[in-house]
This record gives sequence, structure tokens and C-alpha cells, in this order.
Amino acid sequence: MSYLLWIIQIMFVPLVAPLGVGLINSLKARIQKRRGASLLQPYRNLWKLFYKDEVISRDASFIFRFAPFIAMGVTIIVGACLPIFTSTLSTPMSDLLAVVYTLALGTFFMALAGMDSGSAFGGSGSSREMTISAIVEASFISSILTVAFLSGTTNIAVMSAGLSPGSGNFLIPIVLAFAAFCIVLLAETSRYPFDNPDTHLELTMIHESMLLEFSGKRLALMEWAAANRLLIFSILAVNLFFPIGIAHDQAVLSVLLGISSTLLKVAIVYIVLAVLESTIAKYRFFRLPDLLLVAFVLNVVAIGLVL
Repeated sequence: MSYLLWIIQIMFVPLVAPLGVGLINSLKARIQKRRGASLLQPYRNLWKLFYKDEVISRDASFIFRFAPFIAMGVTIIVGACLPIFTSTLSTPMSDLLAVVYTLALGTFFMALAGMDSGSAFGGSGSSREMTISAIVEASFISSILTVAFLSGTTNIAVMSAGLSPGSGNFLIPIVLAFAAFCIVLLAETSRYPFDNPDTHLELTMIHESMLLEFSGKRLALMEWAAANRLLIFSILAVNLFFPIGIAHDQAVLSVLLGISSTLLKVAIVYIVLAVLESTIAKYRFFRLPDLLLVAFVLNVVAIGLVL
């Protein structure tokens, strides 16, 4: 049974992630009174890109060529270590710092690839991305650290199991840490108000500007990795802070309930994202550190209440 669960766990994130992007795009279209594309359109886009030819700059080095594979590999590795539907699958990579810095490794190589081609757009996007990433890492770690103190472990795969008993006494710090993590989610996945995932304007794009020089299979991998990253942070948000329905054993019924619970909670997160992106504007770049400071303060208060 454990081997089957590992296979499901490894395949879950890359298979489900494009569907989540399709859900967000479809909901945004409906909110804006448009018909919009199908929920399966991201899968069709990936299929199309995998069959397109690639154009690579003569100035690009091996970093540009291998960065998409690293970005995709990082999301698959981290996705396999998360408490997606059960808290019984744990590995050494499930440690808090291992997850945080493995995700940071993907961001680092994306920024290097953006600069490697010599494009002005890629360089500006990489600079902005690393600026935000350097500020957000502290909030990312401290928000999960609140749950670690409550559960008594830094293993993300078992935090949800350790948080369940008696966690009602710590509802306020959990809510504060969750609010801070939501800000981190928006920053790490390049969503509003930090970035506009649909724009290609020089003055506003951050993540997209690092992808402008990619094409064909490598662009498909980068787009797929971005969708995986969004799903990973959504799973962390719902299954660490509110582990309702997650399985604490490997019984078939418990696992099915865990999968259904995770899909439902993640769908709610995506619905909220779609509404948020349809009702607010992107912030100016120099206002973003203020929002990340709010997340850090919330985490400090949450950790103070726990200790």
C-alpha cells in the first residue's frame, strides 16, 4: 500500500496543477462577464508547447538550457514530500528548511536563466524576483515555524498530524500565521498584488519577464513548474494550518477522504485567488516590501502567542 501511495503522491502535483490554473482563468473570465477558455486549456497549451521548436540565444549558457528541468524537478521533489492526503508519508526532504530552500533553489535558477540570455527584460525581472524572494523567505519560514512549535516537529509531513489534538487552544496564532502565509503564497507564486500573471508589460511583469526568452519544450516546463508551485503553496496553506480530513493512516477510505478533502480545500483557495485577482490592482513595486512586512509582523505575534 505504501508504494501505491508514493506513486499517487509523486504524480498528484504535476497532474492536478494545470487544472488549477484552468479553474482560476475560467473563474476570472466569468467574473469579468466573458466566456473564457475550458478548464483543460492549460493541458492543451502544454501539449502544444512540447511539440514546438525552440529558439535559444547564442549568448545563453548551460544554465539557460538546464534551468527549466531544475525548476520542474524541484516542484516534483517538494510535491512528493508534502502532506497532500496523508501524514504517514515522511522523508528526510520533508523537513521545514529542506522544503523552503529547495523551493528557493528553483527560484534561484529561474533568476539566473532570466539573466543568462542577456535580455534586458530578463535581467530586470530577475532583479525584481530576487528582491521579493530575499524579503519573503523570513515570513515563509516563520509562518510554518508557528505550526512547528505547536506540533513539536519540523517535519512538514507530520505537522498536520501533530497539530490536530488540542489545537483549538491556539486558534488565534494559527489564524495569524495562516494570514501571513497567504501573503507569502501570493508573493512566491507571482499573483496579485505582487505580479500580474497575464501581463507582458515591461513596467509591471516580474515572473513573466524571466520567461520571455524561453520557447517550445523549455517554456512548457517553466509554465508547468509555475502551476506546480501554486498548487504546492496552496496545499501547504490548507493542510498545515487547517488539516481537516487529512488521513492519519493508510486505510483506503481514509486516503480517499484525504484526497477529496485536499481537492475541495485547494479549490476554495483557487476560487479566492480568482476573486482577488478580479477585484484588486497590482501594487507598485516599491510598496510590496510594506505588505511583506505585515506578514512578518503577523508571524512574530503568532510565535509570541505560542511561546
